[in-house]
Amino acid sequence: MFGLKKRNRTRQPRPTRGRDIAVAGRRVPLTIREHDRATRMTLRIEPGGRALRMSVPVGIAEREIDGFLHRHHGWLASRLSKMPKPATLQEGSTISIGGTPHRIERTGKVRGITRAGEIDGAAVLLVGGAAEHLGRRIADYLKKRARQELEPAVARHTEALGKPASGLKVRDTRSRWGSCTSDGRLSFSWRIAMAPDFVLDYLAAHEVAHLQEMNHGPQFWALCKQLCPETDRAKSWLKKNGSTLHAVDFGT
Repeated sequence: MFGLKKRNRTRQPRPTRGRDIAVAGRRVPLTIREHDRATRMTLRIEPGGRALRMSVPVGIAEREIDGFLHRHHGWLASRLSKMPKPATLQEGSTISIGGTPHRIERTGKVRGITRAGEIDGAAVLLVGGAAEHLGRRIADYLKKRARQELEPAVARHTEALGKPASGLKVRDTRSRWGSCTSDGRLSFSWRIAMAPDFVLDYLAAHEVAHLQEMNHGPQFWALCKQLCPETDRAKSWLKKNGSTLHAVDFGT
């Protein structure tokens, strides 16, 4: 992230706006948002490199935004070149489910549930419906799978901890894999359904541990490892492969 201090303005923020910019051989969507408390421009790359977010002071001129982007083009290009390019799903391509690559096969049927299976010993994901709905159907499948896997994992860890969660949601979060509110509501990225089971279990344990320790101090990590002995292995996996999961474009 880069930042540049600017003098705050006494004007109402303009509506959030967006544009595409060319960086590292790809077109990347950029969202620009004005904040009345912002004193500088900040630029962040969303996980997976699929988008950019820019926060700016209220009333700042477009030429100043353009100048900021121009000055940091090299930094953006360097960072984005190291990230996986967005992967568009289509028949014949592969997607990871529970850490196992599955070849995507359309059933040719208008209706029918999306399901994982095998053809000639190879793991496949069978998807019905029209070709233009392929990404949405796969995303819906992953959302359902994530909830089915996370609910028992959370129940197991909350029972071990002796503290219940007050709710569980799955959504396509970009800045974090999960969260825990002060009143015990847990939220998870459904993209974790693409990761191996031990990674999903770690994520459940991580957020459940926050029911007792709302921080990332030594006691939190000790508790996390108590709930999930493979914490270190799972953290390393996410650090290495998390961007790949975020780079999958479901077209939704």
